[in-house]
Amino acid sequence: MKHTNSSLPDGVFAANLTPQKSDMAIDDQRLVDHCRWLLANGCDGLAPMGTTGEANSFTVKERMALLETLIRGDIPPANLLVGTGCCAFPDTVELTKHALACGIGGVLVLPPFYYKQVSDDGILKVFDTIINQVGSDKLRIYLYHFPQMSGVPFSNMAIERLLTEFPTIIAGMKDSSGNWANMQRICQQFPDFRVYAGTERYLLDILKCGGAGCISATTNVTCPLAGQVFSVWQTPEALELQSYLTRCREALEAFPFIPALKQILADHTGRQDWLNMRPPHIPLNAANIKSLNTSLDNLNFKIDYT
Repeated sequence: MKHTNSSLPDGVFAANLTPQKSDMAIDDQRLVDHCRWLLANGCDGLAPMGTTGEANSFTVKERMALLETLIRGDIPPANLLVGTGCCAFPDTVELTKHALACGIGGVLVLPPFYYKQVSDDGILKVFDTIINQVGSDKLRIYLYHFPQMSGVPFSNMAIERLLTEFPTIIAGMKDSSGNWANMQRICQQFPDFRVYAGTERYLLDILKCGGAGCISATTNVTCPLAGQVFSVWQTPEALELQSYLTRCREALEAFPFIPALKQILADHTGRQDWLNMRPPHIPLNAANIKSLNTSLDNLNFKIDYT
């Protein structure tokens, strides 16, 4: 793998959860503690303020304060891929400038996601505007391709045009489409473009294809397993480890990620405040909790959250 256009490491990233207090304010200490645990248990980096971090339920001011909390908590900024994409491009510019001032490794940028059927020209115009208004040679943008959620995909043509126009700034992509053929095609078409799969089920596949690794919601709890796969991905042992990791991911996919992951952490820590989340997200009901626990028990899935 030849990934030199960013300080971000290859490997396993968690799209980390955002712990909250009973009033839904960010719980700074538990946020830092959770991020430290992730980095000590298989994660090479973190992607705060992504979908799993409930980014679009927080204000610009709250999002900037969260990043400052992580920096004060000695979370290495070069290992952070911070979500800064908003519907209003001035908010994206403000968040991105702030992230750069904090020394982060990269920013993860959604396309403006309210309007649908947006043309490639429209997407190019948005990124041209953001890049020029941020105005920094240190900027490294990772495209956040999540068409099921955003409704606005990045086509191969749009990626090619962005790379042609901004070859040092457009550094890579998180592909959360779940479409392996698309990830594989992008890795092959743009060999120096850092592609992270949005699910650990494709961790081994994307590494073998020349990709950078994975950035996943569920690595909030599967990171020790994913870290094992990454550490031995070039050996025969990786196949069996990946098979088990994939089964764990598939079990978690049966439930909405934010409530399910927070439920798992509440159960493992005994701290029910893990269940605090901003609406429209709500905790799992009793039937889903039982089903989730049964699925994980059947896999003998356990985490040492200490």
